[in-house]
Amino acid sequence: MNINQKAIEMFEQNEYEEAMGLFQQAVHESKDVQSLNNLAWMYLYEEEDDDKALELVKEAVKMKPFSYFPYNILGEIYIRQEKWKEAKEVLRKSISIQPSNEAHHNLAIAYYNLGELEEASEFFLRAAGDSDNTMYNHIKCLIDLGRTIEAKEKVDAFNEKAEDFVGEIGVADLYVELNCYKEAIQWFEKGYKEYGKSPYWIGRFVYALFKTNNILRINEVIREAIEEKEEEIKDVMKEEVEENWTENDKKELIEEYMEENNQYKKMIELIASGYVPQLGFETYFTGACYLFGCKRHNHPEYQK
Repeated sequence: MNINQKAIEMFEQNEYEEAMGLFQQAVHESKDVQSLNNLAWMYLYEEEDDDKALELVKEAVKMKPFSYFPYNILGEIYIRQEKWKEAKEVLRKSISIQPSNEAHHNLAIAYYNLGELEEASEFFLRAAGDSDNTMYNHIKCLIDLGRTIEAKEKVDAFNEKAEDFVGEIGVADLYVELNCYKEAIQWFEKGYKEYGKSPYWIGRFVYALFKTNNILRINEVIREAIEEKEEEIKDVMKEEVEENWTENDKKELIEEYMEENNQYKKMIELIASGYVPQLGFETYFTGACYLFGCKRHNHPEYQK
């Protein structure tokens, strides 16, 4: 059993310090693609030290490896650092060696943030599953591109029983973006009792109701949101302070809840004045196990 195998065995047994020491020893004994890549992965995922991981994986990539692992790690770090052009270059190289869902997804994020929406749409689609968040991202790109007929067909096909279903409010949000307010309301209603209320999605729901002139339901939704928030404020006020829950923490949370309540109280007037609640859209990078020699994921050791 070599050092890498011992390190992975220790890691699998949750002997983290021993594993880290062995991964470091492997680099000390031989700075090759495998040792540098695996230690970089440990720093990125276990230590959350992007800088150290970047230093190590850059050295591995200089060796022009035949595996996509180091390129995916480097691409992910660049995405985390919002270095979109660098991420794009590295992830395209990764895909040229061997396509992976993680590279497709992260490359789509790079394209999206560079304003290259056609490419972003394409690569989100390559990584998308059944009715999941990546499919949501793909459809958002279609909407931004003005391909609304295609976008609506795909939203209509969302399956709420899918394993990684994006959620009822997510589907509703896409329908709002498509100006399909009746469909949006149907999905907001589906998620109404399942989601904790927040000014963000309640505002989007109220906007859809306003566009269909459903004033009665608007008043119900606003009233219920205010009543629920007032109960939450009362509950926080009753809580006793302790070491990990200080008077200042309590005060800040009460202020936050009161601000949310004020947003509910002003919501109807604001939307009636022409305000359009904007979609809160963020892209999230993804990763995976890129350890050479990981038996759990059937990864062979790096072959030179």
